[in-house]
Amino acid sequence: MDSTPLPGGNVVIINPISGPKRRGTATERVRQAKETFERLGVAGEIRLTERQNHAYELAQEAVRSGAALVVAWGGDGTINEVARALVFSRTSLGIVPGGSGNGLSRDLKIPFHPPAALEHAVRSQDRILDAGELDGQLFFNIAGIGLDAHVAGMVATRIHHRGLIPYLASTVGDLVRYKPRDYIVEADGERFDIMALMVVIANSTQYGFNTRIAPLAVADDGLLDLVIIEHRGLSGNFRRVPSVFFGGLEKQPGVTMRKVRSVVVRSSSPMPLHVDGEPVREAIEVHARVHPGALRVRA
Repeated sequence: MDSTPLPGGNVVIINPISGPKRRGTATERVRQAKETFERLGVAGEIRLTERQNHAYELAQEAVRSGAALVVAWGGDGTINEVARALVFSRTSLGIVPGGSGNGLSRDLKIPFHPPAALEHAVRSQDRILDAGELDGQLFFNIAGIGLDAHVAGMVATRIHHRGLIPYLASTVGDLVRYKPRDYIVEADGERFDIMALMVVIANSTQYGFNTRIAPLAVADDGLLDLVIIEHRGLSGNFRRVPSVFFGGLEKQPGVTMRKVRSVVVRSSSPMPLHVDGEPVREAIEVHARVHPGALRVRA
């Protein structure tokens, strides 16, 4: 990747409906962006998304225009859309956390106060991160198969209040009702035949809310982290939940973690899937791989 910085300007892409209301209205977000650019003495364009995948289209336009920095103001889904347009380019990604969980933002230690996050994006140096790919769809935080993808689908279609409590309520309820399935997982020559709650392929450590499903993941190590959570019955499954929040999941029984470059997962029936928290089409076989050094991020 060419390390020469681009001379172009700054573009902020704001998802006006991401996250809980405390993250601010569209008007408030635009005002904060304008005031921060004025305070820093830099020029910047502000764009609002209007529909799904619009952030990707706006970011593509910014790259074509030679922008040096494109800031994604939203949650992991918005960040994914913008980052997909920026991969393998010389344009840098900035992040203003504006979602509910904000998994990648937390992992990268991005400030949560919008003016501070925007200043961080303008002033910081680039860090070159990896990207993951699941059946042709790029991800930068976490892709999952099984229970977490089922929960992602439930939250996206049936839960209209954003925040930790809806996610927890949905997860706990589905942990009781969800039927685990048998998977064949092949990763860098190693094979696992296992009944699992979920198979996670992670580039960074957490879903959001400091839920560290892949505590050993490093977003710029050139590898992905494979996490397999084996089904251990209702009581065994619940006993592992606190370690996701308080640490030590890698030491729990029935948890397998590996650093990998590529993964193939198969099941006899279509598997629920998600990419950076967004549900995607089900499949009976999926392929994942890492793209080392794919994305410049101001972090």
